[in-house]
Amino acid sequence: MSVNMDLTQILQEAQSADATLRDDAERKLRHMQVTDAAGFLHSLSRELASADKPVDTRRLAGLILKNALDAKDEKRKAELVSQWLAINNSVKEEIKASLLATLPAEISEVRQTAAMVIAKVGAIELPLKAWPQLLESLVRASESTSHPLLVQAALFALGFICEELAEHEMEVLQKEDVDRILTAVAQGIKCENMDIKLAGTEALYNALEFAQSNFEREGERDYLMQITCEAAECSDERVQVAAFSCLVSIAGAYYEILPAYISHIFEISTRAIKNCDENVALQAIEFWSTICEEEIERKEMIEEGHGSVVHHRFVNQALPHLTPILLATLLKQEEDQDLDECAWNLSMAGGTCLGYAAVAVGDEIVPLVMPFIQENINQTNWRNREAATFAFGSILEGPNPQNLAPMCDQAMQFLLQAMKDPSNQVKDTTAWTIGRICEFCHGEKGGHQVIRADNVQSILAVLLEGLKGEPHVAEKICGAIHYLAAGFEDMAEQSPLTPYFQSLLQGLLEAADRAEVAQYTSLRSSAYEALNEVVRCSSAETSETVTQMIPLVMQKLAETFTMPAVTAFDREKQGELQGLLCGVLQVIIQKLNLKEDTKHTLHSFADQMMELFLHVFACRSATVHEEAMLAIGALAYAVGDGFEKYMPGFLPYLLTGLKNFSEYQVCTVTVGVVGDLSRALENKLSPHCDSIMVQLLQDLQSDDLHRSVKPAILSCFGDIALAIGAEFTNYLPYAMQMLQSASQLSIETASWAEDEGLVDYNNLLRIGICEAYSGILVGLRDVPGRSEGFRQYADTILSFIDSINNHRGQVNQEVIRATIALLGDLADALEGMGALFRSKPSLQELVVYCMSAEDTQIQQTAAWVTEVLQKRLQEVGAT
Repeated sequence: MSVNMDLTQILQEAQSADATLRDDAERKLRHMQVTDAAGFLHSLSRELASADKPVDTRRLAGLILKNALDAKDEKRKAELVSQWLAINNSVKEEIKASLLATLPAEISEVRQTAAMVIAKVGAIELPLKAWPQLLESLVRASESTSHPLLVQAALFALGFICEELAEHEMEVLQKEDVDRILTAVAQGIKCENMDIKLAGTEALYNALEFAQSNFEREGERDYLMQITCEAAECSDERVQVAAFSCLVSIAGAYYEILPAYISHIFEISTRAIKNCDENVALQAIEFWSTICEEEIERKEMIEEGHGSVVHHRFVNQALPHLTPILLATLLKQEEDQDLDECAWNLSMAGGTCLGYAAVAVGDEIVPLVMPFIQENINQTNWRNREAATFAFGSILEGPNPQNLAPMCDQAMQFLLQAMKDPSNQVKDTTAWTIGRICEFCHGEKGGHQVIRADNVQSILAVLLEGLKGEPHVAEKICGAIHYLAAGFEDMAEQSPLTPYFQSLLQGLLEAADRAEVAQYTSLRSSAYEALNEVVRCSSAETSETVTQMIPLVMQKLAETFTMPAVTAFDREKQGELQGLLCGVLQVIIQKLNLKEDTKHTLHSFADQMMELFLHVFACRSATVHEEAMLAIGALAYAVGDGFEKYMPGFLPYLLTGLKNFSEYQVCTVTVGVVGDLSRALENKLSPHCDSIMVQLLQDLQSDDLHRSVKPAILSCFGDIALAIGAEFTNYLPYAMQMLQSASQLSIETASWAEDEGLVDYNNLLRIGICEAYSGILVGLRDVPGRSEGFRQYADTILSFIDSINNHRGQVNQEVIRATIALLGDLADALEGMGALFRSKPSLQELVVYCMSAEDTQIQQTAAWVTEVLQKRLQEVGAT
């Protein structure tokens, strides 16, 4: 099929209401792309550029062209980039020229689509310096005095390019490029034409990522802040929203420079919250929420000992003036907002910001909010009562729980009465607030002052009754019960909940089975999550009741296999319920496995449970059910080497889980289960290790598997080695090759990584490597000639330990704990190699550092390492 056929007609048919026509057109479009990608893209660019073509076909042509240049899936994206780069240069130049010529199109959607496609091409070519004149062309277009549509579209394109390049690993834009873009953007923001002003403000939002050096220079910074603040007071609501979005971004990215501007921003933001349209006010509130979040993080860093962190305490300074404004927004609720999980309005934004402020400033906020609560809590208008309750719930995280506890104790009886309020919104917020009290002020945190043996019965009576009410209220009651149970975890053996354990389980199971869960699916998941927490935190006295739950939950799980599963929606609902029930069984298994007297009873159900779990897997073709996998891991740990009889039936599903690259969380869980099996089966795992190790090695070598899974796989090598001992020598060369490569990658990454995400990943990688090496060294302890066998790997391992020691500023305590343990295991293994350790004086530096650590486990390990190293060094003296 030629791309010269009537593309316009095909694009129209692709949007037809007739499914047959639509499917045939989509097939033709795919065929065109596969058989002649260059011609297809060229034709699409001409369709987009042609003013005589219908708007809908131009729009669709641009969308298809954009999607032919980028994809969310990294592998597919790489294929599309390669496809573009393979196109003949003359054809690419024609496409690019056509796109630039489309920018001044009369139709807004066409202009914007052309700008997006230009950005996609730019994201491919600018890093390769293949379109050097692009930025200059767009900047020049943005300076046009006679074509306002072209100016707007050029600013669109500049903004989209910045958005695309923000995620690029390379530093593509040079300082002069950023300066030119910011100059063009600033001119756009200053323009009297509101469409151009909006395009300039939106482009600034995307360009801020690259403006670090500009914000370091006071003159440029002042100008950028001035035009942004002016735009925030523009008469056009769209521009105001975009300008406040810029201020939100600046608050996060350039917090340190804000003191010179914060007073003015406070004035314009509080004016906007009080007087502007909701969309503008929401963004103004978001600015203060961002400031709160930034200062929460900075306060935590200072408390952790990071003394150089800048903390301006903007929230503390603004609090007396900002709090009344935020409280006023709480009275601007929407009718029935409690029914919409995605609702977002002034009331919810104001309450959220108030909550952040409470965390940021702590006790200071309480006396500023309490008068509002007292004034409104008994008003006849439901809005006042709901706002007062919302305000109280919002300030429970942050202030000292011991200080809040007397207030919460006094408020509890009032809140329990409010659960009978005629307004469902008041009841909904009341249930949420009771949950917040249970989460932040109940239990050890609040000195057990709020919920006690003398009032727990009356509280539970109201909560259990609430489970029968409106589904959205019942969902929040489930949250309250969850935190109520968690608050008694530290006194489980004397828990005041024990007498009511049966009633709680029954109430939650009935809530999970309510007919309304078909519409309110979150109620069922909340009910089961609460039930899990009640079981987890229960006392030993409840073990008989917990045991009695097993047949009931297994029956419910068995009933899911007969649920209708015709449509994708049906299968999704079936899978969700199976997952929740597997989660309940997992918690029960873990609970009963804690005590010897309940283990035997648990084992008697193992066959039935395993049969059900395998049936859950069989309900899904290539995908292993994550929750069932976790439950099997718990069961394996509980039954120990008795799990061996289940391995023939389970192994295929285990391998399927390890191959599940697309749902990498499932793969991660499955790797964890391999660790559980290693600890449970020990040397009985050996007959199954060939297939498991082959798949783990393939996972490590795959570029398709998410990198977050790989540290866990490395650690898994250590678990397997500890389980099968000497038989791990069959896999040693392959495992050590992978570990050496990973060690080298970690060393190289440590030398240049500054990005927080990359530093965190490297720490996970370090832990995985350390645990793998340690497990292998200990697992092969009894293998003859172990020291000689490991000699060839010693330098790599010690260099890896050295790298961690040299970058202690990057690592956390968990890394240090794993590293010092590895050093001890290595020294213990390498008999007769004291000279090697003597040649690495930095090792002693690490030991000394660990001896003075606050973590007692690290101290104890370091003391043991000192003894082992001393023994090795004495060997040198003896020779």
